[in-house]
Amino acid sequence: MSLTLWPVTGVGEVGAGDDLVHLLLGRLDEPLRDGDVVVITSKIVSKALGLVSTADRETVIDDETVRVVARRGPTRIVRNPAGLTMAAAGVDASNTVPGTVLTLPRDPDGEALALRRRLQRRAGVEVGVVLSDTAGRAWRTGQTDIAIGSAGLKVVDSLSGTLDTYGNALQVTERAIADEIAGAAELVAGKTGRTPFVVVRGLPRHWVGDHWASARAGAKDLLRPDDEDMFGLGARDAVEVALGSDVPLGFPSAPPDALERVRDLASADPALVDVEIVDDAIRVTARSDAADALIEAGRVAERLRVAARAHRVVHRVEVRATVASGR
Repeated sequence: MSLTLWPVTGVGEVGAGDDLVHLLLGRLDEPLRDGDVVVITSKIVSKALGLVSTADRETVIDDETVRVVARRGPTRIVRNPAGLTMAAAGVDASNTVPGTVLTLPRDPDGEALALRRRLQRRAGVEVGVVLSDTAGRAWRTGQTDIAIGSAGLKVVDSLSGTLDTYGNALQVTERAIADEIAGAAELVAGKTGRTPFVVVRGLPRHWVGDHWASARAGAKDLLRPDDEDMFGLGARDAVEVALGSDVPLGFPSAPPDALERVRDLASADPALVDVEIVDDAIRVTARSDAADALIEAGRVAERLRVAARAHRVVHRVEVRATVASGR
């Protein structure tokens, strides 16, 4: 298989209400053919849809966050309403008017399908459409473009059950075709050249067409189900589960009463210790000098420290020997 990719240049600034299909067809150097795939940056789709905000970026990220998966310093990895797990929910402040930010479409596959239908109607060819966006990868530095929306394209090519060149059966090999196309297109388009469209030609013809559109194959098929994700628990989720929480995956990122939640996670035995919140401290007091009460006080204190760190509660944890002595 030999691929040809080329950028569509000279499109100019895109604003709310602009017809992206008209802009694309007006700048093509040669007509589209059956089997071509058009990669469109999600940024211009967001601009055309008017998904521009002048609110504070952190506030917009809060609004676009379904669940916080991980946090380090100011960086948040979150699940957004489209089901994508991305840094800052995909909220972007680059290549947009200073003081504004862009949010991702809530239904990227739906937007890709709508663009494909309009493109086919006007160009009279059977093509695929990919909406791309930039994302990082766990365990690897740098970013690459991925498909967040797709229509009319086989997005995953499963080789499970086939044989390799040595006759070994392949068990779980799946090629993320749509992601690979998005990554290749980014190499052609670059980040600063205002090149929102890339045409990809040469893919196997049976990978592109109406049968994939009618089957509603889309980038959503690249999202790993939670019950198959070995790393789906973010840092705080993992702490909750380790402490025996029965809160299901996807609990709110900011519990309404984090301090009370931390106290509940301590799982203190009320017959052995008292746990109370006093000013800026969580106080653990053994109810007697017996060994089991003192051991329980130490256990609860450590659970409190872990839970408080997970929930970003700044209260210190104090331990008192007994209620009677006050030590």
